[in-house]
Amino acid sequence: MALRYLALGDSYTIGEDVPAQARWPMQLVEKLRKQAVAIDDPQIIAVTGWTTDELSAGMDQAVLAPEYDLVTLLIGVNNQYRGRTAEEYREQLRTLLLRAITLSGRRPARVLVVSIPDWGVTPFGYASGRNLRRIATELDGFNAIARDEAEHAGAHFVNITGISREHAGLVAADGLHPSGAQYALWTDAIEAMVASALQVA
Repeated sequence: MALRYLALGDSYTIGEDVPAQARWPMQLVEKLRKQAVAIDDPQIIAVTGWTTDELSAGMDQAVLAPEYDLVTLLIGVNNQYRGRTAEEYREQLRTLLLRAITLSGRRPARVLVVSIPDWGVTPFGYASGRNLRRIATELDGFNAIARDEAEHAGAHFVNITGISREHAGLVAADGLHPSGAQYALWTDAIEAMVASALQVA
């Protein structure tokens, strides 16, 4: 029986400005299939611009059918972009994590939190007039919270932020979101963690 996968997030999960097959959840599924893992296409609950509370509201409206064998969560860039507080992010992310764990059949080891990439290093970021050092510092703070909450919940955490900084030139036509090539690098990092998670009953 094929594994079931739920991907929760925002523009980075839906793959803004890249073809559907270039989204990292789709690349992840294809990579797992090449390793003889039977897994369905991901059910993606993600919209460009969503914050943590908007993702939660989107989940309320979605048709979800637990339990899922794998749940990924990547959210928070729009909280930072809009100037939301780290304290609010922690509280709302904790709620999202609990929901993700419930959807996984209460198997926290099947839940993977992905770090927020650094949008400040992109051409859009440089043209924004914003303080790029502050963006990086705030995102690092949000990601520290995400790591802390994931570990506290017994979920996995994978840091792709360094990849986003090192390969800042691999962007889509909008100059902001990653290209399929950058998502492929994310997928390599994520797949290593997922492979480990899927071995856990």
